[in-house]
Amino acid sequence: MAEKGGMTVREAGRKGGQKGGETTAQKYGHGFYEEIGHKGGQKVKQLIEEGKKAAGK
Repeated sequence: MAEKGGMTVREAGRKGGQKGGETTAQKYGHGFYEEIGHKGGQKVKQLIEEGKKAAGK
């Protein structure tokens, strides 16, 4: 059995500099997350309403 490396998942995600959410946050700012969160919430609301109509409620 091979030995496991000494790196955590968090460390692997950060290896090589800033990645993922940090880069996005720096590039687009806080408002970007608010906007996409709102859009996602509206989509969920729409899907729930469509599901209720399809179920005949």
